[in-house]
Amino acid sequence: MHRDRFSPLPQAQLDGLRCDIADVAAERRVRLDSPALDVMTDLRQIPAASVDGAMNQDDAHRAMQARGVRLLLVTDASRGVVGLVTAADFLGERPMRVAQERGLRVGEVGVSQVMTPLSAMEAVRLEDVLRAEVGHVIATLRRSGRQHALVIEAAGAGRARIRGIFSMTQIARQLGEPLPAATEIARNFAEIEAALAA
Repeated sequence: MHRDRFSPLPQAQLDGLRCDIADVAAERRVRLDSPALDVMTDLRQIPAASVDGAMNQDDAHRAMQARGVRLLLVTDASRGVVGLVTAADFLGERPMRVAQERGLRVGEVGVSQVMTPLSAMEAVRLEDVLRAEVGHVIATLRRSGRQHALVIEAAGAGRARIRGIFSMTQIARQLGEPLPAATEIARNFAEIEAALAA
């Protein structure tokens, strides 16, 4: 039912009240054995941060900063996902190398020239995530050597829908513990578990 008229909500006076800020981190705290869904950014709940592959990298990097994310899905003209780009892609040596090869300024390099194409990536299936725990997600990110993992669900013959994203930074924040970069320390699940238990 569509309504055109809404009544304003009642408002409370704040004079004389002590107000604290809600502690979101404490409410969203997870453990290694928490369900993996607790740390997945569900793209049915939060709109995906995306950018057109034709956009130059400087504009895309500004869009990334404005959204407060470190990963953008890269789309083509028909809004199909063709890859992803991270903050590390913008700040690494790839843009400089592409600029030199093509005779461009670094800011003129296109997103599609520095992104990781979908064809070079792997993803986790939603049906596996539904049975997994946070520790499984950490182990998966470690094995891949990446800070992010895409979660897909079937969308018909030969098609998939990107349903979610795992971020090592977000997981660390929700665990309340710093996690070393994928290339550092923690070579196996037991080491991760020991570091978090300490």
